[in-house]
Amino acid sequence: MNDALPTLSPLEARVLGVLVEKQQTVPDTYPLTLNSLVAGCNQKTSRDPIMRVTAAEAQMTLDALRGRSLVIESSGASGRVMRYEHNIAKVLRLPSAMLALLTVLMLRGPQTPGELRTACDRLHRFADLSALEACLEDMTTRSSGAIAVRLARQPGSREHRYAHLLCGAVQAPAARVAAAGEAIDDTGVTTGEIAALKANLAQVRGEVEQLRQLVEHLYAELGVARRS
Repeated sequence: MNDALPTLSPLEARVLGVLVEKQQTVPDTYPLTLNSLVAGCNQKTSRDPIMRVTAAEAQMTLDALRGRSLVIESSGASGRVMRYEHNIAKVLRLPSAMLALLTVLMLRGPQTPGELRTACDRLHRFADLSALEACLEDMTTRSSGAIAVRLARQPGSREHRYAHLLCGAVQAPAARVAAAGEAIDDTGVTTGEIAALKANLAQVRGEVEQLRQLVEHLYAELGVARRS
């Protein structure tokens, strides 16, 4: 059995993710029909990015995945409607915990450990966040090929995000670059921007003080006592 890392298209990853997800969340209707699979691919919740997959596109993708042993087809109990199930766990030799994390990453894009724990709850229940993070670490260091990568922490974020590698290397959003001599704090604001904000605030305070003095002067000229 070959456990080498496959290179998938985004649609192939979406199809496999849907098959694994529905196996766990709606087992009574699994394996899936083509129509059910298309509906799962086009969900507007728990999906990133949102896709608009046609039945023809899904069928071509299923055929390609079947040729790589990642999908198995069956005629179902009725023998009339073709149904499809994933085989990715066997091909990549993945335990249930890794499969759950990989599935969420395929369906929702890069996630933090905290986000993954919430999203994985119906697929695999981790004892605690430490157990999930240990599993993520194993996914990034598999001897047969890493299936996940930890992305550089973005400014303003307290947690690293993780992404799957089944579609190839991940292009993380470029971090902000500060001008020479500047630094970027944990909120993503440069020292230059902080200085500019302080200068603007001082200017506003000065204008407010000028307005206060003008009002005081007008009250004095009119001989009207100012109400406190």
